Amino acid sequence: QVQLAESGGGLVQPGGSLRLSCAASGSIVSVNAMGWYRQSPGKQRELVATITSGGRTNYVDSVKGRFTISRDNAKNTVYLQMASLKPEDTGVYYCNAGVLVIDRERYRLLEVWGPGTLVTVSS
Repeated sequence: QVQLAESGGGLVQPGGSLRLSCAASGSIVSVNAMGWYRQSPGKQRELVATITSGGRTNYVDSVKGRFTISRDNAKNTVYLQMASLKPEDTGVYYCNAGVLVIDRERYRLLEVWGPGTLVTVSS
């Protein structure tokens, strides 16, 4: 079994910063792309940022210049540094990863989601 565990959410004032972390654990061969998604109240889940195992990043336009995604491959961990937060950044942030495992002597690529961490931006 592979699990993702997020941490770092909370309440922050507009203009503030937060850093989210997500660690993958279990019988992992390797972790491919990792990313952060969010679901704001009344909206569908949307992509926030992704990062490949080689470090190539991608961001939704609304967070460019404010959020930075990074990863530590040795720790199978991805981070999301969020700055200049706005009330519209409020939502549940979910970690996602493509994880290579060995299952009954065969390689399998699993898409794994974390349970989510709540970020609230409010004064």
